[in-house]
Amino acid sequence: MLLSTPAALALAFSAAACGSEHAKSGSSGTPPKDSVVPSTPPANHLTVSVQASAQSPAKSWTLTCDPAGGDHPKAAQACAALAKAPDAFKPVPADMMCTKIYGGPEVATVKGTWHGQAIDTRFTRVDGCQLARWNKIAPLFGNVPPAR
Repeated sequence: MLLSTPAALALAFSAAACGSEHAKSGSSGTPPKDSVVPSTPPANHLTVSVQASAQSPAKSWTLTCDPAGGDHPKAAQACAALAKAPDAFKPVPADMMCTKIYGGPEVATVKGTWHGQAIDTRFTRVDGCQLARWNKIAPLFGNVPPAR
């Protein structure tokens, strides 16, 4: 009985110490002042690259929305266009019949995060479906740089 009493006391003291340590660190749910809290990336942060043709150099911008910002030349207009087009980044379905209307050689890529979803998509103007997709959010692409 004497051997089990010190062991029982040691166990009781260690359990009490754990509880008091938790109480010292703050049980309010807020992290201590010296702890590191990971920052969350903006829900709407995009990098837009536009080329006059597939062989031309790209012009790139960043865009954030809510509030509009980044170095995009028409950030507010681009954000407004994206707000009106909830399916802006969905590709044209493979079985979609598209007119043979050629809109030009311009190419754009958009990468980043939009409403918490990862975006990595390409836009062209090679047929009626792709042209409609481009035109729906045209302010996002800014002024297309001239072909060289």
